[in-house]
Amino acid sequence: MKNLELLLPFSLPPAELRNDLIKAIQAPALANLLAASATAESDAADGFSNALPHEYWLAGYPALPSSANSPAISLHQMAAYNLSANDGYWFLLQPVHIHIARDHLVLTDQRRLDLSEQESKELFDIAKTVAADAGFSLIYGDAQHWFLRADNWSELQTATPDAACGHNIDIWMPKGQEARAWRKFQNEIQMLWFTHDINQEREAIGKKAVNSVWLSGGSDSRLNSFKSVQKTARFNQLPAATGQAICILADTLIEPALNNDWGTWLQELGRLEENWFVPVYDALRQRQLKQVTLICSDHRQLLSYRLSPWSLYQFWRRPHLQKLFPSAQP
Repeated sequence: MKNLELLLPFSLPPAELRNDLIKAIQAPALANLLAASATAESDAADGFSNALPHEYWLAGYPALPSSANSPAISLHQMAAYNLSANDGYWFLLQPVHIHIARDHLVLTDQRRLDLSEQESKELFDIAKTVAADAGFSLIYGDAQHWFLRADNWSELQTATPDAACGHNIDIWMPKGQEARAWRKFQNEIQMLWFTHDINQEREAIGKKAVNSVWLSGGSDSRLNSFKSVQKTARFNQLPAATGQAICILADTLIEPALNNDWGTWLQELGRLEENWFVPVYDALRQRQLKQVTLICSDHRQLLSYRLSPWSLYQFWRRPHLQKLFPSAQP
């Protein structure tokens, strides 16, 4: 392994938390890496995109689009479950909780739904019946990922659930000629789930009801270019002898960032320091790596920081974490 890309979604926290987090972050190896790095790329979206910056990056977009559909990822994800779809137009259909705020609806983070396989399969069977009545096919992937074939919805503009998470869903709801048909389909599922025993039992023990579904990632059999990434837990689990570049997706910061849980975010950053930043820093110093690129993002921007072994010999650069807060820098 000569070149390593480390994708770190939501490693850029909000600028307004800079003073508090700078004091709390314990990551000297990351500070050394960032201080020695050069900014290779910088890109920003408008904050209302249908996907997050790292999602577009993973989908192979050369730049963050100002206006684009959610990445066409459904068939790519189906393959991960050994599901095949040679024909038709497929979407991700995900069970979610939508919170009723004072004057709007808010999509909550699906990761914190704590939905079991048994619960999901029972709810899936209901949704599958609704889909069949509408002339659609619905396939189960896992508790959080189902796949809907709806050929006549191919022109719908959808948003990823992480892009919409925590916001008024009106902006991110599917748009297009078939939007009304989608809302009818969604409403039918919501009504059948509303009084289901699963939701009554969940609410009785303080869990969120599974009260809606979210549509995104529509794609067909046309070739889509996605980054080849691994989700290896730590640096020392990577193969030692390979001349190929490796891209690692380290996505453990997404959940706490989306939920404004900065205490957990700090804990996860500490684990990344131990599992990745320290060994990567050591591997660069020992010239076991030729190049490292840290790809950092938040909800609207994506920055790439590039290093080589030579970068670490720039002794005049003192370790710092300022590059985690680019919008707060003078």
